[in-house]
Order: sequence, then structure tokens, then C-alpha cells
Amino acid sequence: MQVPLVVYYLSLCVATLGVELTPKDWWEKAGFYQIYPRSFKDSDGDGIGDLNGITSKLPYLKELGVRAFWMSPINKSPMVDFGYDISDFRAIQPEYGTMQDFENLVKEAHRLNLKVIMDFVPNHSSDKHEWFIKSEARESGYEDFYVWDDGIPNPAGGRNLPPTNWLQAFRRSAWQWSENRQQYYLHQFTVEQPDLNYRNPVVVREMKDVIRFWLDKGVDGFRVDAVPFLFEVVKLQNGSYPNEPTSGLTIDPEDFDYLDHIYTQNQPETLDMVYQWRELVDQYQQENGGETRVLMTEGYTSLEILREYYVSTTTKKHGSHMPFNFGFIADLNRTSGAFDIVKVIQSWMNIVPQGHAANWVMGNHDRPRVGTRFGEERIDAMNMILLSLPGATVTYQGEEIGMTDVRISWEETVDPAACNAGEALYATKSRDPCRTPFQWDDSAMAGFTSGNRTWLPVGSNYRSINVKVEEAVTKSHLNVYKAMMKLREYKTFRHGSVKTRAYNDNVLAIVRELEDHNTYITLVNLGTKIEVLDGVGLASRLPSKMRFEVVGTSSHHIKGGVMATNDIVLLPYESFVLVAKLSHSDRLHEDICEVWLE
Repeated sequence: MQVPLVVYYLSLCVATLGVELTPKDWWEKAGFYQIYPRSFKDSDGDGIGDLNGITSKLPYLKELGVRAFWMSPINKSPMVDFGYDISDFRAIQPEYGTMQDFENLVKEAHRLNLKVIMDFVPNHSSDKHEWFIKSEARESGYEDFYVWDDGIPNPAGGRNLPPTNWLQAFRRSAWQWSENRQQYYLHQFTVEQPDLNYRNPVVVREMKDVIRFWLDKGVDGFRVDAVPFLFEVVKLQNGSYPNEPTSGLTIDPEDFDYLDHIYTQNQPETLDMVYQWRELVDQYQQENGGETRVLMTEGYTSLEILREYYVSTTTKKHGSHMPFNFGFIADLNRTSGAFDIVKVIQSWMNIVPQGHAANWVMGNHDRPRVGTRFGEERIDAMNMILLSLPGATVTYQGEEIGMTDVRISWEETVDPAACNAGEALYATKSRDPCRTPFQWDDSAMAGFTSGNRTWLPVGSNYRSINVKVEEAVTKSHLNVYKAMMKLREYKTFRHGSVKTRAYNDNVLAIVRELEDHNTYITLVNLGTKIEVLDGVGLASRLPSKMRFEVVGTSSHHIKGGVMATNDIVLLPYESFVLVAKLSHSDRLHEDICEVWLE
């Protein structure tokens, strides 16, 4: 009997792939996409993005090739910090929609095989939350829900002074006097965002119940906000808190960076709280079935501490599935060269514990966009670097089409970080420029809304930088991004080795190899001059010629063209991916493996 061709090649695949095909959990190889709901898509014409708008664009996310998306907070909020000041952890902000809208979004996402990640904001609530109102009134059972203190005696007489010199992230003292309670409360963000007291077991229990509430709604995990701020140092024996030392980073005594936050961030109890949350989501999966519910934690801190977020080196308890890797955001900018990028990549790979997955975050709602940080001419290069690396990737909405920061005037400014800084300093602190409406097409308001206004102004370049225009152009930021996402579906990218090399300060190579599979080499030129290099020796198996698999918008090459590996020429700002192809039959073999073994 003749064996069908597909069965024959499937048997070859199983026989030859071997041990390198260790099963990976869905999130370990996933592309994640961050949605800032207020700016993604408006469905009702009020100029503010909403849940139904997101639902209408889920097919776009599916087409991009992402596996999951996380939304900045959609909880009920006075919107002082645009959702990060939550007045009800179990309710939807009315201008975003209803709970029914949310449930419809989850249902449609799951129909499209997309995972839904909620933003969990555990450090603080809004001062309009019933917990704070009751705590301020010293209602029984709520007295210690927040961090309260009498302050220290005022030598000049009158009201006590703040307990310490601690500063909030948005400038000035982290302590606010309550006339009702006649005490100070701690707020490490705006005065409207009082810090919850995690040394109170009732608070811990309540916030765990919030996690369970949204798990019951069908969410697939959580991005956990501002984790390093959860705990503060315990009081000294004299009943007071210690002052924090100066950092030497700035001479402005009201700026957050003026102090070294050794008593208000990264306390030992913080890690244990993350381990407890991990235990909760793991237990939920065991009890309810389904795939892994993932924890993604936000923490700008040292690599040594971030390694502990993965798993404790002492207790071996597991914590965050994805402690966000902010190396591309915090440690790199337009002055960074290839050696700097390689250092960031290798330093993170060095701290990822065995059996855990790396992750790479290129942008978010708090930092300037990729095109603004690195230069518009490097947009493709940075996206191609991101998507060539092993593990999970996180893309902030709009980076795939090359959106850039929008100039926001003082009069248009709404970000509390900018407003607190004042007109003279607002531009250096504002997060508004990277939060402007998503650019869908070249119609009025960039297709973001049917109304005649938007909560932040639309970027002036929206007629040329938008989804509709870029979908129609073969060589666009969007189509380069999509092509890279398709490469990530191949076994070489999911299971292969990675090697990074800086030829000089401008040229970077990322090599992905897997035995019996195609070899891929991503090459980027970050500089302003032509670079010529010899690629021989980059990979263990390299033919004399390689084919162009993905080409950036700055390249004159086309997909399918060939280049000699001993004489690779890169134009200024050029980026592309070369592939060393197997024979035709081996290639078919690989394609079948992609389809049948994922």
C-alpha cells in the first residue's frame, strides 16, 4: 500500500527532530500585545477608546500573529491617573463599557484563540474606594487597610510634619495629611492613590479575591502593576520610619530620583507576595482546568532581583512567569550601539533560570515610542531584533506601524506626572505623547473615532502612518512586523539556539539555528554609512549564498533574492533576515512539522 506523502513526511519529522522539541507552554513562545484602552479604538464617538472598540479590532490582532493581549486598567476609576486609581476592583469603568461588554470581549477573543490579560493594580486604590473612605473614618475592620502615621512633631508648633522624607513618583512628598483622620497616609503615586497596607492580612486576602473574581470571568492572566512598591520597611524600634538617603542623580529635592528608595521598594516581603499570587493562579488552573494563567510583573529593578521573581534561589518557590525585561527601554536609546544591544540581550539571558523563558519588552504606555527613542529610521531594526529573540515578546500598540510620540502642549496635557511637574518641566515627565489615539486609517481622526474630538490629539503623520496605508504597501513597518511574526512560528525560532554578535558599533547579527532546520540570520545596520561584512563563521552550517526572507523598509532588496555570505552589504539603517534553506524535500518536511507538531 502506498503511504500518503503527508504521513511519510510527518514520520520523518518525528524521527529527526528529537530532543530539541521539548514542549513549551503557550506563553513561553507567545507574542503579547499591549492595548491602552483609552487610545485603541472608540466605538461610540465620544473620543475615548472602549471595550467594544477593542472587540471590533480583535481580528487585526489575530492577523498580526500575536497570541495574547493585555489591557491597561479598565476598572471603575475617577481617572486621575487614567485607570491606575481604581475605585472598584470588580467593576468596569462606565466610559469603557459594561461588564457584559467585557464578557463579550473575552468570548470573542477566545473564539479567535487569543488570550486576555488583565492589568492588576495591587499597590494602591483610589481615594474614592470604599475601603479608603472607611479607613479614613476609622471604621472597624478598615483602620489599617492603608499606611497611616501621626507624623513627627513640628518644632515650630502646629500640625505634625510628614513622617519621613519619602517622595512620590510624581514629585513631592509621598505623605498626605487627612483632616478627617488627623493622620498622614502614604501614597507613592498621586495623592488620590493611597497605598494599601500589605502587612494587613485582610488586605492580602481581599486582593487575592480580586484575582479570583477576574479568573472566574475568564481572563487568562494578569500583568501586575508597580510590584516593587508593595511593601515599605517596618518601623524602627522608636516607632518611626527611617528617611531614605539621597541618590546623587539630581539636585531637585522634589524629584522622585532625588532619593535612593531603599525603604519603599524591593522589600523582601514583596517577592513572597508574588510567590503567593503564583500559587493562587496555579491552584486555580488545577481546580478549573484549561491552559496556564500567566503572571507578568512590572518592576524596574536590578537583574539580581528580577531573577528572584522567576523562582526563589532559596525556597525554590515559583513567582512571575514573565518578570518584564525592560532592558530595551531602560538601558538603550538612540545613542546606543550594537555592542550595547548585545550586552542587554546577553545580560538578560544570563539571569533566566534553567527551564524558564526569556521575555523582551520594546515599549509601553509610560515611555517614549520606539521611533522616538531610537529614531524613525531604526524602527524596523528594533522590531526585527525584538522578534528574532527566543521567548515571549511584548509590543505596545502602534509600534508595529511605526507610530511616534506626538507633541502635546501644556494646555493639552492631562498626565498627572506632567501636571505635577508644572509648565516648565512637564515635557520631560509627560507620558501623554506615547498615549495618543491609534492610527487606523487616513480618514478624519485617523479612523479612531466617528466623533469630532479625541481625548488626546491625533498624531499629525496619521495620513501616512496608519494600518490601512501600510497593509497595502509590501514594504511597510506593518508588513515587516507581520513577516517577522510568521518566522516566529517556525521550529528554528521556537526551539533553536540563539547567538548574538556585534561586528562593530553599528552592525548587529542574531543567528537562530536548529539541527535539520533552516538557519536564519537577522542583520541590522544602526549607522549612517554602508557596512560590508563577511558572514562566514556566523553559523555552524552556512552556504555560500543565502536568501532574503524578510527585508526592512530601508532595504533595496526583495524577499527571495540572494546574497553571498562572504560579502554582505548593508546600506545605512538597513535591516533584513537571511535564510539558509534546506533541500526542497527537507523544506517540505519542515513545513509539515510546523503544521502538525505545534
